[in-house]
Amino acid sequence: MFNRTVLSFAFAALSLSAPSFAQDANRMEEVVDTEAEAGAFMGAVLVAKGDQALLDQAWGSADLEWGIDNTTLTKFRIGSVTKQFTAVSILLLQEQGKLDIDAPISTYLKDTPEAWSEITVRNLMRHTAGLPNVTSLDGFRELKFLPTKQDDLIATFRDLPLDFEPGTKFAYSNSGYVLLSRIVENVSEAKLGEFYQDNIFVPLEMKETGLDDSSRILPKRADGYSPGPNGVVNSEYVDMGIPTGAGALYSTTGDLLKWQVGLFGGKILSPESLAEYVKPSEFEAFQGDAYAHAILVDKTDGNTYYWHGGGIEGFNAWLGYDPDRQVTVAVLANLNGGTATKLGEQLMTLVQGGQITLPSERIATELAEDDLVQYEGVYALAPTFKITIFKAGEKLMSQATGQGAFEIFPEAPDMFFLKVVDAQLRFERDESGEINALTLFQNGQEIPGKKE
Repeated sequence: MFNRTVLSFAFAALSLSAPSFAQDANRMEEVVDTEAEAGAFMGAVLVAKGDQALLDQAWGSADLEWGIDNTTLTKFRIGSVTKQFTAVSILLLQEQGKLDIDAPISTYLKDTPEAWSEITVRNLMRHTAGLPNVTSLDGFRELKFLPTKQDDLIATFRDLPLDFEPGTKFAYSNSGYVLLSRIVENVSEAKLGEFYQDNIFVPLEMKETGLDDSSRILPKRADGYSPGPNGVVNSEYVDMGIPTGAGALYSTTGDLLKWQVGLFGGKILSPESLAEYVKPSEFEAFQGDAYAHAILVDKTDGNTYYWHGGGIEGFNAWLGYDPDRQVTVAVLANLNGGTATKLGEQLMTLVQGGQITLPSERIATELAEDDLVQYEGVYALAPTFKITIFKAGEKLMSQATGQGAFEIFPEAPDMFFLKVVDAQLRFERDESGEINALTLFQNGQEIPGKKE
């Protein structure tokens, strides 16, 4: 519910390095326009150096039925980006001497099961606790429609066996941040929203951010949408009392800029706590990035930036920060899909001096018909998701599970792209030179698939 990965032919463009620093805002706008015009994005985008915006615009509708446009002041649900605020709240409480993140969670939670005895607060923050993910459990799909008390939500996973021994691996779990929400409340003796308000929102003057409430009339809140078989549809309902500190906040791009500038500018945490916040675990999390404490650390081509994504019914978000350049990228979408992540990564690439190749800018090269046969085969990206590559006359075609067949075009050695969507496939070879795998580039993700 709060962070999801979908396998489909909606791939992200590859980025190429270049020596220049910040590309102009026109190119950034063009990148977002491409997704908006393709019907893949509605929302707001902000790119800033320090507190100065390089790009600050909105696209699409906040309410399709009434024809109300999104603006830079529109409020969006930010899903799992909420986890940053919860993690920082925990570190603030540690600064105040009220908890120790390396202490067992039983120190701060009542009546914990024996299976949780080795789980520390840090394990929850880093997703290394082994707790089953509450949003992936059977029955959660029905539960999310109902007003559910935090105790009842915790009860759905409290007595389940752990997925692994605490501290031995990474596995993303919203359950941990549900428990962290309870720990903040127990230790601070304040409601979670009140703690956020007093310790983060007020000091940073974040007046457009708060815990969402499904029944509340909230001015300038966007409606959430999802792709449907015949176009955009209203997203499914979720009771916003459920996600708490795992994914219940709404915000604006402007407020998220205040958050990044204030947090990394030392207005919330001490230098020691801030260093702890971005210190990653030893386990790989997503695509080679390591998970710290509600933030991922990306080190690519000599550049470092911190980021986190979020997804909840009808909304997706991506928030990144480059500490060396003091650059913030915030993408908030009210149309589900991977485009918020894709745009976030592309805009970060641009502002770091890299280049983005748009679908319309790709040029196919010539490849002899006899050379196409070597790429044929079935490539398994997941047990239920495969891509079949086959030759049809003079064309090389790709067909993903449950989808139509589309021609792929050679762009570079072993690199192909689609014209119907923004998609790339890179074929991999073994030591003997035989093709044994491919890599799918999708919405900022790199998904490998072995040849069967």
